[in-house]
Amino acid sequence: MPIATVNPANGETLKTYEPMGEEELERRLQLAEATFRTYRTSSFGDRARLMNKAADLLDEDQREIARVMTTEMGKPIRQARAEAAKCAKAMRWYAERAEGLLADEEPAEPDVRDSGASRVRVRYRPLGPVLAVMPWNFPLWQVIRFAAPALMAGNVGLLKHASNVPQTALYLEDLFHRAGFPEGCFQTLLIGSAAVDDVLRDERVKAATLTGSEPAGRAVAATAGEMIKKTVLELGGSDPYVVMPSADLDRAAEVAVTARTQNTGQSCIAAKRFIVHSDVYDAFAEKFVAGMRALRTGDPTDEETDVGPLASERGRADLEELVDDARRAGAEVLCGGRRPDGPGWYYPPTVLAGITREMRVHREEAFGPVATLYRADDLDEAVLIANDTPFGLSSNVWTRDDAEVERFARDLEAGSVYVNGMTASHPAFPFGGVKRSGYGRELSGHGIREFCNITTVWQGA
Repeated sequence: MPIATVNPANGETLKTYEPMGEEELERRLQLAEATFRTYRTSSFGDRARLMNKAADLLDEDQREIARVMTTEMGKPIRQARAEAAKCAKAMRWYAERAEGLLADEEPAEPDVRDSGASRVRVRYRPLGPVLAVMPWNFPLWQVIRFAAPALMAGNVGLLKHASNVPQTALYLEDLFHRAGFPEGCFQTLLIGSAAVDDVLRDERVKAATLTGSEPAGRAVAATAGEMIKKTVLELGGSDPYVVMPSADLDRAAEVAVTARTQNTGQSCIAAKRFIVHSDVYDAFAEKFVAGMRALRTGDPTDEETDVGPLASERGRADLEELVDDARRAGAEVLCGGRRPDGPGWYYPPTVLAGITREMRVHREEAFGPVATLYRADDLDEAVLIANDTPFGLSSNVWTRDDAEVERFARDLEAGSVYVNGMTASHPAFPFGGVKRSGYGRELSGHGIREFCNITTVWQGA
């Protein structure tokens, strides 16, 4: 895939970039290693000052970088501005809290005495240069939720961004440079996917994080395993959205529309499978379909647009194949289901009912504004349907019954359970999945410690 900005609203190639050559890549790896040697000893106060400055600059740049994101991957402009604001918030969150999150820990005194020590501390030390392989769907947020904790922990970052968002990738390097971070603290590598393996094998790169597809995750995990390097993977998701009889149906249906179509449905944590108790299935389906039909699809630069184009022609073709396969196998199309005429990679908000296990859309991730509806006769069946997927990123449950909440929290196979609300990522809460959705956690204290050398410091009497 060429490194290029291609406007998904009309298919026009606006700018192309040559991949970095071996000499430039080597220079950047050397710089990352050299910078880490000194940056790792900087104080939390100095790092916080720089991170807050970067957040201030991002706020100033919000409208400009939002237009870049919308041009590169089609995100509706209001959502693009919100993404930039969220990134600045996360940067300030880590600037304020990193020192406390990484403070030395002291085991209980009886255990210290039992070990024969006079003092024992657990210290969090940075690992070194970390490679981040990031996707296009949230081109700022996916990077910042790695970069903010990694830099505050004393690591340095190497970004291999998706090839269709090069301007956003270069902006991120420039943002940290303008904020005053030492040269080499955060660098963008304009390289193709084929070059990732060699970078990850380089001894100067100490760890990697990837958000992306399952095949990409497998490739990175395989190489990292061979090289014995730490990885964090956040892969696909096919999140269940369970609605029980006690739910506020109006609110559940309203949030369901946003949960399925935010970012034009191109989100790993989007609700994709809507599992509704038989007692309220018909009422929910009617409200949900009406809400999906009411969405405005169109020019992503228009302030009134709810759903923009998909980010790539291939992505739309993949989505069409899933819908067509389901239709041929007997699924009912309640709305949408056909690409519109005209330029751009648009696909309408779509709801499919009558889903069976034989349909591809049941077991594969639909990365676009396509929802599947399931009917469940009771809580047990709802849990079975929810867990009948290779993915386990997040989940949504709508119920006012506390016993049901506890049952879902116990039995849903997912990294998060959101009750009476939409799954979202927030810097204060750990984020990640199980099964084929990956491993490790981003955000919160759990996320900042993923790329630390957790060191025991034992002192004798």
